[in-house]
Amino acid sequence: MSDLKIINHADQRVLMTNQLAESFGTSSDIINRNFQRNSNRYTHGKHYFALSGEELREFKGSRQFDATLKYTSVLYLWTEKGAWLHAKSLNTNRAWDAYEMLVDDYYNVKENLPQAPQSLELALQAALEHEREIKTIKSDVKYLKGSMRIDSLQQQEIQEAAKYSVVQALGGGDSKAYEDLSKKVFSAFWKEFKKHFKVPRYGDVPKVKFDEAIRFIELWRPSTSLQIEIDQANSQMAM
Repeated sequence: MSDLKIINHADQRVLMTNQLAESFGTSSDIINRNFQRNSNRYTHGKHYFALSGEELREFKGSRQFDATLKYTSVLYLWTEKGAWLHAKSLNTNRAWDAYEMLVDDYYNVKENLPQAPQSLELALQAALEHEREIKTIKSDVKYLKGSMRIDSLQQQEIQEAAKYSVVQALGGGDSKAYEDLSKKVFSAFWKEFKKHFKVPRYGDVPKVKFDEAIRFIELWRPSTSLQIEIDQANSQMAM
């Protein structure tokens, strides 16, 4: 984050849309689309600034900016709180990790400006309050990352691993046990799986437990009584 071009507006650090998108590993179009879809959640001056007209011309004139913004009629600048909402909309590990780094290495890096002695106590109080806010934000980020559910690709991987494990337990797709007991064994597997992870459906497994889910599938074996049924069914085929 140290290579981000510093932009100050209204006595705070902000980021342009393209900077935020690059940090979060997404595109400016997606940032803009998420903003439009959730515009009622954003407050001008708190989450963002929209520069236009003379204010935008002054901004362009006082800074070296991306040439692609030369003909921009409205420029959005995102505050720390605005970046938080965008990270929440994206809800990816990349976005949350980037947000934490932005908080530490960009938004909250203060310029070394001299302070009047009489304002020192107020400055210390503000710094302590700000530190408490940062700890709260990081706690929220940690909670949200921990509560993220597995994505569609991970769900597919779990499905395929489960199918392979159950079919192997049945003695293969051509076995008599597969023909007679596949529904029962699959039902038993998913019942144990959901009970172990305490979820109503496998798609609700937290992303942080994905590796554990794959390990569970690899180690899963039918119960003793179910294994006896499988062996009996397959022994009939052998006879």
